[in-house]
Amino acid sequence: MGVTFALAAMLCFSANILITRYAVTRLPVEAGFFIVLATNILLPAILFPFELAARAAPWAWDWKGAGLFAIGGVIGTFLGRRMLFDAVRMLGPSRASVFHSTAPAFALVGAWLLADERLGFYEIGLMAVVWFGLWFTQPRAGSMRGPSTGAIPLSPANVPANVPANVPANVPANVRKGMLAGLLTVAGFGIGNVLRGLAMRGWDEAILGTVVSSLAALACQVVATRGWGKIAAQLRGAERIAVWLYVGCGVTTAFGSIFVALAMNRMEIALAVLVVHTTPLVIFPVSVLILKNREALTPRTLLGALMVLSGIALLAFR
Repeated sequence: MGVTFALAAMLCFSANILITRYAVTRLPVEAGFFIVLATNILLPAILFPFELAARAAPWAWDWKGAGLFAIGGVIGTFLGRRMLFDAVRMLGPSRASVFHSTAPAFALVGAWLLADERLGFYEIGLMAVVWFGLWFTQPRAGSMRGPSTGAIPLSPANVPANVPANVPANVPANVRKGMLAGLLTVAGFGIGNVLRGLAMRGWDEAILGTVVSSLAALACQVVATRGWGKIAAQLRGAERIAVWLYVGCGVTTAFGSIFVALAMNRMEIALAVLVVHTTPLVIFPVSVLILKNREALTPRTLLGALMVLSGIALLAFR
């Protein structure tokens, strides 16, 4: 059941990456992220009373569990997910999803240091198969010198209002910034998920824990934000479709956070995080179908996808 929840989380986060591609072109991330966080809080808060009424066990508050969820929210949601928006904007959804898929390396080390989680040679071998598969799904290094595949093509005719026209998506400086954002993303997601997994071990509250995590992330975002007048103006002038796109990001990431918390309570933290971050399995085929092969799906990526699927299947039936 843990693998099922992890796959459900992976589908949610994949959908978020794809929606983000369109959201960031219509409303700046600085304003849109508040919509995402508000949705992250409101959706699970609405779901919690129904989940509470359906459960048989009594509910109890746990300060340690809530604290771990809060720290996980600061590291994973505020740092990791916020940087993911920038990585998608600067690198495109495919390269961003590849960064997203390397977070299990941080989770593996974090689970070993913080949760004293030990994996056998079989599990580590399957993780290696999945990691190599994910590496094969990456765009070839040579593509970095050409137009940024999957990044939003910028020209005088289609430059969004929030993106400077003199900063093309494929300049080396922009790629370097995207790489840094991607590194912060995977570090945040990896360690943040370990902390949430630790919280779930002592306080099985996936939905309420998501509320706590998101509240902590929102508090950090409020403290770190400058230029409130500009953000308020952006929100007032935002198109309705832009608002709904960011709401979609909030819905998918809220459900993804709930599912990954449930998965980590039913299997090893590092393995759950590994499955959750196999987003290229969804990103590349959808990119070919929807983005008209803007992000190429090659035999190399198909081989990588087969390796990833094989590793996940063996993990599920071990």
